[in-house]
Amino acid sequence: MARGTTIRMWRRSLFVLVALIVIGFGVIIFRLAKLQLVQGETLQQMATEQQLKDTKINAQRGTIYDCNMKPLAQSATVWTVVLESAYLKNDEVREKVADGLSGILDMDKNEILEKAKKKSFYTIVKRKVESDIKDKIIAFQKENKLSTGIRLVEDYKRYYPYGDFASCVIGFTGTDSQGLSGLESYYNEYLTGQAGRLVTARNAIGTDMPFDYEKMVPAQNGNSLILCIDEVIQHFLEKGLEEGIANNKVMNRAGAIMMDVNTGAILGMAVKGGYDLNNPFEIADKAVKDQIDALPKEERSKAKARALEAQWRNKIVNDTYMPGSVYKQVTTAMAFEENLINENSNFNCGGSYVPFNGARAIKCHKHGGHGSQIFERAFCNSCNPAFIQIGQLIGPERFYKYYHAFGFTEKTGIDLPGEANGIFFSKDGSMGPMDLAVASFGQNFSITPLQMVTAAAAIANGGHLVQPHIVKKIVDSDGNIVKSFDRIEKRQVISEQTSKRICKLLMQNAIDGGAKNGYVPGYRIGGKTGTSQKIGNSGPGGMDYIASFCGIAPADNPQVVLLIYYDTPKGPSYYGAAVAAPTFAKVMQDALPYLGIERKYTDEEVAKLDIQVPFFVGSSVAQAKNQAISLQLNPVVYGSGDTVVSQIPGVSTKMPRGGTIVLYTDMDSASKKAVVPQFVGLTLSEANKEASAAGLNITIKGASLSNSGVVCVKQSIAAGTQVSPGTVVTISFSQKKAEQTD
Repeated sequence: MARGTTIRMWRRSLFVLVALIVIGFGVIIFRLAKLQLVQGETLQQMATEQQLKDTKINAQRGTIYDCNMKPLAQSATVWTVVLESAYLKNDEVREKVADGLSGILDMDKNEILEKAKKKSFYTIVKRKVESDIKDKIIAFQKENKLSTGIRLVEDYKRYYPYGDFASCVIGFTGTDSQGLSGLESYYNEYLTGQAGRLVTARNAIGTDMPFDYEKMVPAQNGNSLILCIDEVIQHFLEKGLEEGIANNKVMNRAGAIMMDVNTGAILGMAVKGGYDLNNPFEIADKAVKDQIDALPKEERSKAKARALEAQWRNKIVNDTYMPGSVYKQVTTAMAFEENLINENSNFNCGGSYVPFNGARAIKCHKHGGHGSQIFERAFCNSCNPAFIQIGQLIGPERFYKYYHAFGFTEKTGIDLPGEANGIFFSKDGSMGPMDLAVASFGQNFSITPLQMVTAAAAIANGGHLVQPHIVKKIVDSDGNIVKSFDRIEKRQVISEQTSKRICKLLMQNAIDGGAKNGYVPGYRIGGKTGTSQKIGNSGPGGMDYIASFCGIAPADNPQVVLLIYYDTPKGPSYYGAAVAAPTFAKVMQDALPYLGIERKYTDEEVAKLDIQVPFFVGSSVAQAKNQAISLQLNPVVYGSGDTVVSQIPGVSTKMPRGGTIVLYTDMDSASKKAVVPQFVGLTLSEANKEASAAGLNITIKGASLSNSGVVCVKQSIAAGTQVSPGTVVTISFSQKKAEQTD
């Protein structure tokens, strides 16, 4: 072969080799550049994920307290069971661990055995394990000398100590500790806290490294809520509603809300029936549960979902209703504020009223009518024809103006989820004469019970519309205030003078008008009943109704407003005066002394306070207790016998209604003694508290208790004397002398 050809072949080969080298290194350089500059961050993240295992550590959810720091919702410590399976050296140990844990945790042994075979230092076996199970696992470890292999990690579980108490207000959490309803949902961001992290290293073959290579970032506990709700007031509300539902055969639950008229603080909000917060996904109503269980299998799931949604609803906030005659105080406020009528304006009721020519007559609840009456009596008579005439004087424009001003066209802004808004006529003149006629007495529009009680508070407090709120403070885990909630006034709706005039009317209505069933002796109660139709909800017995009562106390210096609300009563009556007013009186009788609101009896009330004690000796305990309760006495039984052998106070003794009658069923129990407190210098409210705490009764004499500055000046039995429980002590009252001033 010619030499030239050889050189050319050599050069060609060299060129190809150089080209291959350049291309090869170019590809490598390009690939390196791409890996470093383009994909570097992603690859680093992937490498980190391969080398590190990130496990979430749940934060302790904040506690929900009532206003007196009683826990209503709290997080209890539970445990997560973790296998450090890389420490389990042979099949014999793995078998032993799987066998032991399966029995303690009530789990399938093979499932645990599969986890035990993994080359890992952190495999979760079971979450939310209670302390008693944890103790069994620790005992198992000690018994089998297992210093490693099983690990217990602290976790938290939501717990509600009062069960179904205030359920529709507090709400509940899901399995991931996220709030799903009520305050738990609304304030979830504050309650949740910041989750921690457990970062575990892995070796080259993907096995978790021992705990020496772990890094823990502690969780930050959630903030706690301090509510305006008072657990004692809440119990009064729930107990009252429970009795009212039973007595009146209420078909569609009931609600009650008590609010501080001056600040908007919610002291209690109850919806019955509720549900057990510790088992929120269980149907609480047994009858409903049985109905669902009887359905075909394919229908049960949807039926259960509907039933759960219904039992979780807060009727006070989430549902609307037609307020009925309770709303007449708002119509009165409109007319007074515009100087259209006064207390002595005259109205005639012939039993019905025709709002305009050609319209149907609207009947009064009194057959034959009330005849000629001044407005004060029309208000106490709850006369619909009179209020239709007042509505005509107001007119649709002004009616809408005040309807809006009282907050009925907007949500109240309460700190609870799912607040509904009412349904009313638009501002553009769509309210016709008949619409105005029925709206004047609270029909043909819908509002929430919360909107009604907020408007009633504005009427009572001098005309100021305040925003209702449930939470008073948010505090961190060290007790530092994160956020506080003060009084928020939206606007002044009516004048203070108009407010006082309506409060006086409400008080008169409770004395001798339609609200007298809500009257509590010694307290200046003001109130208005309501009986409203449920349009489109006629039941088997005809039209369904909502019975309600909205009242204030004391009417001469309002502090609280209370609304009682029964949906579809099917008992002897459906009227608010018969159904809701007695519950109002019962709740107020318990709540007002607890709130420290002083009783002021009139002379007529003092004369009616005491009754003569009947003869109980010889009666069975059950008969004696029933008779005592029927006389408004509180029976206390000492001894283990079945028959009453002695009683204190004795027969024919005068004692106050609501006092304690002590019934002894054996002679040994009659030896019990009580110590008479020092009553001199105390007000009647203070004396009642002392007597109740000592197990004694008091009867009163002296100055009219309707006056201010009245205190006890004398007691019939000296302080410190030992007497039998139930003994009646007569205490005399007199007005303190006014202090001299310069």
